Amino acid sequence: MAETIECKNSIYAFSKDNEPIQKVGSGAQVIIETYDCFQNQITSNDTEINSIDWNQINPATGPIYVESAQPGDILSVKIDKIELGQEGVLTVGPDLGVMGHRLEKFEAKMIPIQNGKAIFNDKLHIPLNPMIGVIGVAPEGEPVSCGTPGAHGGNMDTKLITEGATIYFPVFAEGALFALGDLHAAMGDGEVGVSGIEIPAKVTVTLEVIKGHSLKNPLLISEEGLATIVSAPTLDEAAKTAVEEMIDFLLPHTDLTLSHLTMLMSAVGQSQISQIVDPLLTARFFVPKWVLDAYKVELFK
Repeated sequence: MAETIECKNSIYAFSKDNEPIQKVGSGAQVIIETYDCFQNQITSNDTEINSIDWNQINPATGPIYVESAQPGDILSVKIDKIELGQEGVLTVGPDLGVMGHRLEKFEAKMIPIQNGKAIFNDKLHIPLNPMIGVIGVAPEGEPVSCGTPGAHGGNMDTKLITEGATIYFPVFAEGALFALGDLHAAMGDGEVGVSGIEIPAKVTVTLEVIKGHSLKNPLLISEEGLATIVSAPTLDEAAKTAVEEMIDFLLPHTDLTLSHLTMLMSAVGQSQISQIVDPLLTARFFVPKWVLDAYKVELFK
């Protein structure tokens, strides 16, 4: 039976110095309970900004030490199941997100989850796209706040990180030190207001160490296709690096020249924005599954 990791075991920064709260073997399945990104501090539309402890933002449950994981390996994280809480919250405010320069006060809006929809108002019942905002491993160097993305993962806010997907992380520290949090009931690309529908949740994942292969940045595969995910100081840099890493990854799996693969990526690949509101910006490059199938691409075999 999968072990449950309670959300009271939280970190606010990914770090190789974090003490693991659980050790598991490669191939283990674990159930991870999470707070919302505000550590469940917002409970009504009347919550005031001064009542929130901003030192308790973006908690990630963990870290989990995965036995045999060593620097240079890959940690495979299969997202088996996402179970959302019964109510989420959206927020906006001054200096938050794209429109923060035009907003005069902090506002919260509680969002009930009913019958598979997020109830925004009487007219708008939003279809759910449950996804994980913060997920990753300990970084190579100094600690990185759970609010910031990077090569280790972190606050990538990528809507493809959802049930059924598998995401691969470069391992930088012994045991990988995996953690996740910041679930959303629904979120659009960009997360322009700096919050999706933030919600507590329970996530079941399977963790597996992959030897003999390496990555520079996270890579994700789902039934729809493959995506490279890159965070950088500018969106231009993130988007261009994601394209180049995808081409470098696929080239050995095909009989195409670099020129012809670049042609193919220009014809069928999709440059997509994950988020534009965090300290680093995150972009992804997506290739549909039928391209992988045509060349019988199997990851890390």
